[in-house]
Amino acid sequence: MAVDHNRETNVRTLPGTAPQRAATRRGTRMSGGRMAAFGIIPLLVVAAAAGWYWLHPRTDPAARWETATVVQGDIEDAVTALGNLQPKNYVDVGAQVSGQLMKIDVAVGQKVKAGDLLAEIDPTLAAAKVTADQAALANLQAQLVDKRAQLDLTQKQLVRQQNMMKDNATSEDALQIAATAVRSNKAQIAALEAQANEAQSTLAADKANLGYTKIYAPMTGTVVSLTAQQGQTLNASQTAPVILRIADLATMTVWTQVSEADVPRLKLGMDAYFTTLGDQSQKWRGRLLQILPTPDVVNNVVLYPALFDVANPDGKLMTQMSAQVFFVVAAVKNAVTVPVTALHQTGAHAAKTEADPDMADPASGATGDDAGAAGGAENAKPYSVRVLDGSGHAVRRQVWIGISNRVSAEVLDGLAPGDVVVIGRHTADASPDAGSGSRRTGVGRLF
Repeated sequence: MAVDHNRETNVRTLPGTAPQRAATRRGTRMSGGRMAAFGIIPLLVVAAAAGWYWLHPRTDPAARWETATVVQGDIEDAVTALGNLQPKNYVDVGAQVSGQLMKIDVAVGQKVKAGDLLAEIDPTLAAAKVTADQAALANLQAQLVDKRAQLDLTQKQLVRQQNMMKDNATSEDALQIAATAVRSNKAQIAALEAQANEAQSTLAADKANLGYTKIYAPMTGTVVSLTAQQGQTLNASQTAPVILRIADLATMTVWTQVSEADVPRLKLGMDAYFTTLGDQSQKWRGRLLQILPTPDVVNNVVLYPALFDVANPDGKLMTQMSAQVFFVVAAVKNAVTVPVTALHQTGAHAAKTEADPDMADPASGATGDDAGAAGGAENAKPYSVRVLDGSGHAVRRQVWIGISNRVSAEVLDGLAPGDVVVIGRHTADASPDAGSGSRRTGVGRLF
């Protein structure tokens, strides 16, 4: 038993027993925590550096700006509109007589010449009327022959009675009867002649109607539509039914609808061009011919029709084609141009807003006492731009602007091709908005 007790005592006091191992584990955990703390410190340093980089400008000043380069090229100010194409000259061919449409001799798209046969209507009724008119006229002509013969007889009787009266061989009453017979025959002949003339007119009209049963082309052109079908019965008693349309496609008219706000900018004779959906690379050109005084109101929008003609020698343009139309108000070739986003109004009329303090609309222009001094141009308008100098800093500069559109503007003075202008700021460099700690998004214009 003593031996066993000593063995247990030795076991409890041996190095590396359970109490010692627990103490060792506590020391190890403390060392690991100190190591983790030392590992987090570099991460905090990196995060702080990134925040400082985000909140402060980059070392390169030019890297803060969104820029564009001043270039040289063509620029135009134009009024845009949508339109469609119609033939300048066309005619709707209809029927002047009623009847069944027996035959159509042409097809849609076929080219015809003036006088070509287009269609035929059943001529039975028209031919019957002509025959009846001819018979009536022949009857009247026969009656005229009879009355003329009677007139000849009565005239001879009158002469005989007059001779006998000289010798007192007849009575006064017989002489008067002979004279009355002559006058009566003359009146009857006049009435028959009038009836014959009427019959001739009726015959001529019915012959014309018989001729209308064959429909001929009134002009040279192309058959662009066919509204009647062979075998269809046409009723021309009230209105002339349209059978087909012939159009001259050599010249097309562009019908556009221009907003009432843009109509004052249009001038008769101004240059205009359009492109079609099928070929937007080709421009078809003409001159504004007419602005109709009566507008079309579409969804409470007032639109005025504006028309101009364009030559179509090769027949590429077809009826009802859609057109994107541009009426050229002003245009300059090889002009120095700058994006409109780089322009800022100057003077008392400069637009200042909390969201975008330097946003300006070059189309509205800035006014000033010398707003026409650049190059002697009457329409010159003063603006300011930010130009990057050699060190990359944005420097304000005054420029004079001529014509402009929604994209670019003509520079009359103040910039040269190759100058770099500021159009905005990178998001990372945008300062917070006034009264808020939020950061701008996208490209801001902050000067």
